[in-house]
Amino acid sequence: MNFALILFLLTLLTGVMTLADRLFFARGRRPGEPEPWWIEYPKSFFPVLLIVFLLRSFVAEPFKIPSSSMRPTLEVGDFILVNKFAYGIRLPIIEKKIFETGQPQRGDVIVFRYPINPSQDFIKRLVGLPGDEVVYRDKMISVNGAPWPQKADSTYSYLEGLTYATTQRFEERIGDRSHSIAINPAAPPVNVNGVRSFPGRENCVYNDRGFSCKVPAGSYLMMGDNRDNSDDSRYWGFVPDDHIRGKAFFIWFNWDDISSFAFKRIGTSIR
Repeated sequence: MNFALILFLLTLLTGVMTLADRLFFARGRRPGEPEPWWIEYPKSFFPVLLIVFLLRSFVAEPFKIPSSSMRPTLEVGDFILVNKFAYGIRLPIIEKKIFETGQPQRGDVIVFRYPINPSQDFIKRLVGLPGDEVVYRDKMISVNGAPWPQKADSTYSYLEGLTYATTQRFEERIGDRSHSIAINPAAPPVNVNGVRSFPGRENCVYNDRGFSCKVPAGSYLMMGDNRDNSDDSRYWGFVPDDHIRGKAFFIWFNWDDISSFAFKRIGTSIR
């Protein structure tokens, strides 16, 4: 379901009815005569729909985390806000950038349209910028020869379906920024059999220790923080710039988890 398109159409419909009433229908009503319901309702809903549409299109859009790929940074069921103007102003619906306000940075958590199915939104961490040489070897990332240091941070466990998964937790650092990742030591760095054909595949080399990729111009390489439970750029390739939806920056609720741990995370920024 394309919620943005539905919201746009509802806003347009109620706006047309509001304008039509002002220009035509209101003139035919006697003084004090109540508005018919088919005029009253659209006029009442139009300003609300318009404000929601503008905020969602140009300021911040809500997004719900559907999977475990970004644990421990983001839990399943987290409701987050996505900054829609962090990297540029885009026209609603067609998502065409008309004004640039900033550039994505390594380490940003980004919502984007899935290259395999652009009607579906994904969320991952940006690892490689255009032109970067990204190496993921033995569960560690290096970009242009500079490693992202990891510091052990105990274990991390979570419920995945009916299975209780336990991983090793690390703090990964990019310059002066850090974030948490989860690693399963028993899993391979990349399941080579799961790698698909994708544009720019010739820029990547895979082996049993990991992979290396040269990121093409105008594209980005994304990976999940739950490194061994994430369907990301390792398997389906690069994210074009015009697929970027915005930067995730704030956790505002989680209906799926009512534990004290979940409530402590409400209102926190996303690292």
